[in-house]
Amino acid sequence: MATTKKVTAIKNTPKHLLGIQNLSVLEAKEILTEAKSFIKLNRGSSKKLDVLRGKTQINLFFEPSTRTQSSFDLAGKRLGADVMTMNMGNSALKKGETLIDTAMTLNAMHPDIIVIRHQDSGAPNLLSQKVNCTVINAGDGRREHPTQALLDALTIINRKGKIEGLKIAICGDILHSRVARSNIYLMNMLGAEVNVIAPKTLMPKGIDNLGVKSFTDMKKGLDGCDIVMMLRLQNERMQGSFLPSKREYYEFFGLTPDKLKFAKKDALLMHPGPMNRGVEIDTKLADDINVSLVKEQVELGVAVRMACLKLYCK
Repeated sequence: MATTKKVTAIKNTPKHLLGIQNLSVLEAKEILTEAKSFIKLNRGSSKKLDVLRGKTQINLFFEPSTRTQSSFDLAGKRLGADVMTMNMGNSALKKGETLIDTAMTLNAMHPDIIVIRHQDSGAPNLLSQKVNCTVINAGDGRREHPTQALLDALTIINRKGKIEGLKIAICGDILHSRVARSNIYLMNMLGAEVNVIAPKTLMPKGIDNLGVKSFTDMKKGLDGCDIVMMLRLQNERMQGSFLPSKREYYEFFGLTPDKLKFAKKDALLMHPGPMNRGVEIDTKLADDINVSLVKEQVELGVAVRMACLKLYCK
């Protein structure tokens, strides 16, 4: 019976992975379960499967990326797909081509999967309407970054055994962070209690409507938390002055050993990367293997993206 339910669930999933908001609890849990099966494979000597043999995956990254792009590239190759990563800096977009024109061009090549990261919110949704293949959102503007939230969830489950009942703090530039939004949706969906901590200038209006508790004081926001998830300052999305100085930001909102003491004794810290050391987080704390899950997040990111590619590419 369990196998039958799993197959049925996959048939009911949408063709595209555009955001956590589009997922049901069952679908999210199925991705995480599938991803668990790839952890051991990725740690073994033989990492290659033929699940996507004969399939073509195009990585379309309009924004710089190291972790997400490389892990999607590796995930596709480990599943046996033919993977092409396009350098959008040298693309026809420089000559005035629109995203829709690009979509039509790519569609004519008959790809099976397009993984897209774009600076504009909603770009993956638009692309999904113009192509005849699976579209996976690798981050769009301030909106969502679904696979980051899924890998964060897998990392927490791998260390804590669960998410339901945990208290999770998301700290930093909430206003500009698609990682924060996807994690808020997913952690709430999986039964966690979520706090968000940020200066007033980086706290979105109406954030409490997403089912979180908001704080502008680290001590109060971290109280009793099991997981502390720090965010990168999205300087490239800031227009105007949001912070007096990086030094002042670190003093009040950078994670230090002293501030971490406000959370539970066995609290663990996370960061989606890249980290601004000495601004968002203390260097020694970031590298402390007893506390930091940063490297584990990178490792499990490949497993999660393998699961997404396998489940969404029919």
